[in-house]
Amino acid sequence: MPVPSSLRYHHSYTTQSSREAGTLFPSEVWWRNCYHDIWHHGYELRPRYHPNWVPSWRKTGRDFFTVEDGQPCLLRAGMDATRRRDGKRVMFKRLFADEGPDELFITRMFSFPEAARNPRNHCVPLLDIIEIPDTGEKLMVMPFLRPFNNPHFQTYGEFMAFFIQICEGLLFMHERNIAHRDCTANNLMFDPDEMYPQGYHPAQIDRSADFRGRAKGYTRTQRPPRYYLIDFGLSRFYNSRNVLDEPLRGGDRSAPEHRDGRRCNPFHTDIYYLGNLVRQEFILKYEGFEFMEDLVNEMTHPNPVRRPLIEDVMAKLARIRESLSGFKLRSTITSRRDPVIVAAYRRSRQAFHTIQYIISNKPAIPEPC
Repeated sequence: MPVPSSLRYHHSYTTQSSREAGTLFPSEVWWRNCYHDIWHHGYELRPRYHPNWVPSWRKTGRDFFTVEDGQPCLLRAGMDATRRRDGKRVMFKRLFADEGPDELFITRMFSFPEAARNPRNHCVPLLDIIEIPDTGEKLMVMPFLRPFNNPHFQTYGEFMAFFIQICEGLLFMHERNIAHRDCTANNLMFDPDEMYPQGYHPAQIDRSADFRGRAKGYTRTQRPPRYYLIDFGLSRFYNSRNVLDEPLRGGDRSAPEHRDGRRCNPFHTDIYYLGNLVRQEFILKYEGFEFMEDLVNEMTHPNPVRRPLIEDVMAKLARIRESLSGFKLRSTITSRRDPVIVAAYRRSRQAFHTIQYIISNKPAIPEPC
């Protein structure tokens, strides 16, 4: 499961061999110690993090990895929880004083009512802020989201819906002179509530919430999700977009302008990140994305000055959208690694779904309400 750059897996996942298998990792102990403080703010951590937790497998004899309370959260700064008043799953993020100095300010700014009501705003909303007594440490509370590419995209129309939304979100940021500076694969997610109305387990997202079976969901075409840009730990606010700044390396370290360490324009680099994401995650992995190659080449041009502005990207995306037939948009996406017989099976199965989608008036480019 991809995770934000600032929520990387904690090193203790691999270095702690003395602990009993299945019990808390050192990175989880902090959350257990904050259990009651979090409860009093209206949120509940999983049973695993209750101070009086006794592992269920000690009584049942089952393997720890087969039961719900044996599933750890190994994010360095994040933890899932449930909002008690309505049962909504949320994500906590710890704010470290020496990291992301503008993160809370930027996240909060995009969550103000006027910004939150703007349909072009695809920045993850801030639901709440919790301050832990004694330490004064703050937790941001945000929606619990799912990686943008899980499950896999089934059609080119689903891809177009995703990329248009993400570019729209970056445009919303750039118009306000804010560069994301890490809009890479780990920091693009979607709201799973429509596709997974019964939820799923936060640590094993292919499993049901109670960990007793597989998670049941819908396709993106059946129930279109809303995509979000997350993690503003490296983001910065500037007086204009005509600016140079020290390079900050996040999830994608391949930007040409970062190789010599000189100051560069972070807005140009944002464009590179999105273009390279399409190249790495779609063009190189799947068949049929030739229609994106020219735009991606422009977005990843070695000379940052020659890359298009995000406004130009949106305009070119609109033209690409108009150029694609309904047949193409509804066609199944197949992996370059798929054997011919597997690709043929996927296409035939998608043809059956397509007929159902057309009968039920599902658009070829599934956009959320």
